[in-house]
Amino acid sequence: MPRYEFRCRECGETFERSRPMAESAEPAACSRGHDDTVKLLSTVAVGGAAPAPAAGGCCGGGCCGG
Repeated sequence: MPRYEFRCRECGETFERSRPMAESAEPAACSRGHDDTVKLLSTVAVGGAAPAPAAGGCCGGGCCGG
């Protein structure tokens, strides 16, 4: 289930909620019970190593200098 990050406009608390994508726009109260919150735009970082490109590079070697 996706996690969404929110910030309370009243007290400044930043918090996360797990919820289905269909409910991503629903309001979320902070831990102090304030309802004036905004959903933050989160970035996703994917770790790991990508496999090396096949012989010839990205387009046969013409655009990559290979």
